[in-house]
Amino acid sequence: MAKLGYPFTLGVASGEPLPDGVILWTRLAPEPLHPTRPGGMPNQAMAVQWQLAEDEAFARVVQSGTASAQPDWAHSVHVRVTGLRPATEYFYRFSIDGHSSQVGRTKTAPDPASTAPVRFGVVSCQRYEHGFFTALRHLADERPDVILHLGDYIYEYGKPAHPKAGRYVRPLESEAECRTLGDYRNRYARYHMDADLQAAHAAAPWIAMPDDHEVRDNYSGALPGDGTSPAAFLKRRAAAFKAYYEHLPLRVRPSGPSLQNHRWRPYGRVVDFVLVDARQHREGRDMLGPEQEQWLAARLKGATARWKVLAQAVFFAQRKFPLEPPSTDAWDGFPESRARVLAEAPDGLVVLSGDVHNGWACDLRADWADPASKALGVEFVGTSVTSMPPMTDATAILALNPHIAFFDHRRGYLSCTASMDDFQTDYRVVDFVDRPGAPVSTAAGFRVKGNKLQRTDL
Repeated sequence: MAKLGYPFTLGVASGEPLPDGVILWTRLAPEPLHPTRPGGMPNQAMAVQWQLAEDEAFARVVQSGTASAQPDWAHSVHVRVTGLRPATEYFYRFSIDGHSSQVGRTKTAPDPASTAPVRFGVVSCQRYEHGFFTALRHLADERPDVILHLGDYIYEYGKPAHPKAGRYVRPLESEAECRTLGDYRNRYARYHMDADLQAAHAAAPWIAMPDDHEVRDNYSGALPGDGTSPAAFLKRRAAAFKAYYEHLPLRVRPSGPSLQNHRWRPYGRVVDFVLVDARQHREGRDMLGPEQEQWLAARLKGATARWKVLAQAVFFAQRKFPLEPPSTDAWDGFPESRARVLAEAPDGLVVLSGDVHNGWACDLRADWADPASKALGVEFVGTSVTSMPPMTDATAILALNPHIAFFDHRRGYLSCTASMDDFQTDYRVVDFVDRPGAPVSTAAGFRVKGNKLQRTDL
């Protein structure tokens, strides 16, 4: 076999941290957008070496090994590392055929008894053609303990026939919509070639949750949302989920058109991250499906951490609009499901959401119409990394929804710090994405006090 070209063009990543372990990821792709062979790789398994060290110079290597990169999984590598120390920073790298990858930083979750603060970032909605991922570079610079990605990691769209201003800033690898496994693989490759996205993956472990655009806009359960064949759509969903797994540091592989996304990631006594899939199991007016909803109810009841963080993709709180009905693609379209979740709301409930390309901060109340009703928790809705925000009459919406305390239209991310005494969220924003180099600033800061929002930056 001829010597490989440089194979680590898509970077490295880590994810799904536990107190004693983590997943390490890379994908071999010397020609990331090769038209016929995924990544330009030969159709054979490849042996990839990996190392994990206590220092960035790899003077103190603690584990190493060889992983098999299989052609059926696009030569992606998912190394399941165990036997590590909790709350510990490690560095990792891969090598093959004389080539070495960039170095990634990861960090294990804390010991179950830990009361140390947890620093984490929250991102969503990173549409490549809408601009530069500068926000991800700023988040990488913060070097958080973990990063949560709440959906729309890619967008499946092709190039519009007549793009509006700001909607085709960077060209895609293809002008066609993603429909096949090859399409999705090349779309992920296009995204992973971005230096800012690579930096964010290399800076901290990720815990990722898909929304709709990883498959198709506004799909709902087994229905594609456009009236076409559900059977054909499930084949497309299988291809999309396979490509999603191939490009992220996940612990669980998809099984055909199904991928188990709901999971619990405890961070000591400070935070229980509870992730639920608000897209794949929808049926009728049921947002989560009975099995996932029962799992969530049990997990919320049994949570013992100071903060119970429900991380999912779409807007959770009620949101009335002045001249249009509530969104049927958010929890407003599933009020019975939302009421059942809130009926199990423990003290210290924080909901994290994305999807809507704007930043919002909301109080969760027993009675949305009564500002004096019982406070059940709060919701922080993160803006997009790049995806264009919709035209929003924020003043009118805030007037109609007294439980919504904040709105901002700029792109960016959430920067959060949770401790046994406090939960702080800062809305970090950039003023432009149509060119590189935007500085970052804080649009607003909130503390959770008595299950309610308290502004900290005024």
